[in-house]
Amino acid sequence: MTSAADGAAAGDRAPWELGPDWVVGDDGVPFRRGARVILLDEADRVLLARGHDVDRPERTWWFTVGGGIDAGESAREAAARELLEETGLVVDPASLVGPVLRRRAVFDFWRRTVRQDEEFFLARVERPAAVHHAGWTDVERAFMDEVRWWTLDDLADVREEVFPAGLVGVVRDLLDGWDGVVRRLPDGH
Repeated sequence: MTSAADGAAAGDRAPWELGPDWVVGDDGVPFRRGARVILLDEADRVLLARGHDVDRPERTWWFTVGGGIDAGESAREAAARELLEETGLVVDPASLVGPVLRRRAVFDFWRRTVRQDEEFFLARVERPAAVHHAGWTDVERAFMDEVRWWTLDDLADVREEVFPAGLVGVVRDLLDGWDGVVRRLPDGH
């Protein structure tokens, strides 16, 4: 969901302009809080989205579903909302486990360096409905290419980048359930 700010609706912005959930940090870098979902199915496959760099479309990567936290929204609520918007899959925010992982990511997004502090929640679905992207925003349609389920073995062998780095190991540790430890990945992309 994209909210309006400063009297300008999201539709009034060019796609490469960051939304109202981004603020400029003390270091001059746009910053936001984010919530993501590590979603597993009954076969222990993980759901990831593939995106590409708008300046270099040949550069693609896989990443967990999620995004920014809207004003007045908890990280848990944002994670469930983003999952619905980006995949059409519904999970009750109360059923999300965690946060199981936190990281600070610095990456290029819409031709600029940005920073996002992310909380990752774990969820499982049995026999998930077909994934669709009817809820993608204009920004998501501009850089996201597909959403698909991955076995961990296949994901470990993928040639494209996977974010966050180390995701396969984290997911393997969570297959039997969360142990209550919030994992922390090194800062980075």
